[in-house]
Amino acid sequence: PFSKSSDHVGFFTQDLKGSKLIASILCDYWDDQIKTIDKPILGIPEGDYLKQSSPEILSRFYKSIDKLKRKDFVIKSVPAFQNIKNINTQHKLMNAAEFAEVHQSWSRKYQNLYHKTTLNLIQTGRDVSENELNKAKQGRLELREELENLQQIHSIDLWISPAATSTAPLGLKSTGNPAMNLPWTYSGLPTLTLPSGFSSGLPWGIQVSGQYNHDERLYQYAKWFMKNEN
Repeated sequence: PFSKSSDHVGFFTQDLKGSKLIASILCDYWDDQIKTIDKPILGIPEGDYLKQSSPEILSRFYKSIDKLKRKDFVIKSVPAFQNIKNINTQHKLMNAAEFAEVHQSWSRKYQNLYHKTTLNLIQTGRDVSENELNKAKQGRLELREELENLQQIHSIDLWISPAATSTAPLGLKSTGNPAMNLPWTYSGLPTLTLPSGFSSGLPWGIQVSGQYNHDERLYQYAKWFMKNEN
């Protein structure tokens, strides 16, 4: 494991149908009988979280939002992730601490075989106190509760946001900045990233996030979304 508290299975497929098939196998007690009659009400998590994206991505994101509005989607702007810097920090500290725990004996025995970046992460993890780790773990539950309360108060079915801070980076040196995925991973909400066009020949996407343990409903809503987004 990298971080036993935040590790999860992710997968890439060529279409929504293939993704749903994999999810139905991975998720216990999958219920194919769940159906959604109406289009989902979409919520934009406005605030510092969105500002982590580049101006180009935000411009494209809001163009997609305008397109959805023209197709009669109800979209609400809701302040969320007001403490995004703290969320990012807590998530990273938790990951580092649990990573260091996994590699505690190996990193001492085989230190010369580890990449410098990995050793730095292990050292960061070793410096995390038990109290800090417990606080970071508790933060996941608090964030999940906060997001679900906002969904309930504003009658939101899906959160919608950019999938990344920029378009796909050239080359293989980096997979890009995961900041836009981070709070959904931290809170544990099921999330789908969907293609939404190209910029300079490189793809970019949007992501939709549902309610905790309601993956089936997320897929049902995503069908409406894919039908109308393009």
